[in-house]
Amino acid sequence: MAEYIKYIDLTKCTGCRACQVACKQWNDLPAETTQFTGSLQNPGDLTYNTWTLIRFDELGSGKDIKWIMRHDACMHCDWAACIKACPSPGALVKTETGAVIHQSEFCIGCKACIIACPFDIPRYSVKDDKIAKCTLCYDRITNGMKPACVTSCNTGCLDFGPKTAMIEKAHTRALATGGTVYPNNPNYETHVLYVLPADVKPLEISHMNPNPKMPATVLWWKHLFKPFTLIGVGGVAGLALLHYMLRGPHLVEEEKKEGGEADV
Repeated sequence: MAEYIKYIDLTKCTGCRACQVACKQWNDLPAETTQFTGSLQNPGDLTYNTWTLIRFDELGSGKDIKWIMRHDACMHCDWAACIKACPSPGALVKTETGAVIHQSEFCIGCKACIIACPFDIPRYSVKDDKIAKCTLCYDRITNGMKPACVTSCNTGCLDFGPKTAMIEKAHTRALATGGTVYPNNPNYETHVLYVLPADVKPLEISHMNPNPKMPATVLWWKHLFKPFTLIGVGGVAGLALLHYMLRGPHLVEEEKKEGGEADV
């Protein structure tokens, strides 16, 4: 099966939240009790039950003020830090389509993926002791449909298609508008691409990492500390076996109590 990319053109987002609602409906996610915080953004952040969120940012001031409304969800990294950090096989899986999915039955609630993710995406539930996030509607795209969020978008902000076609579309649109493509890091590619408006930098947009990359701590753990830990465990097990073979099972020495019989 081909790899796919979700395309997001921020120059066309009107903040209608149709994608946010569609994600809830398709994935059968419950509504949340929220409160007004002074921003049009609602809810205030991604949660265990909110996998897609329209973020609102006000840039500039006075006559120069402009709103940036951004569809925020999992970036489905090509070399996903969350998968690299996860100690439970099967809890997070990179699929042939490029989608990174979570399988809650294998999740142990360790939250290593939350710490590792350069985009601050996975969310934890204390009640369920699991994490959850966008799956790129893997169940839809493997049946020839587009993700629910893309299907609901009525402005052309969201699109979905083969990887090569979407990359070309993103760069063509950025060139036409004077904007930029994000993330534009050949060392950390994703299956979600943004087209940012002209004169807007990732650093100015909330929760947008200007330089996404694999965290060094994850690399150290996987390539340095974890192998040594496994070697250590193996060494201890080997020595225990050797001791058993040479000396036999450990027996408690007999001790005599005062005026009593031997106690084993």
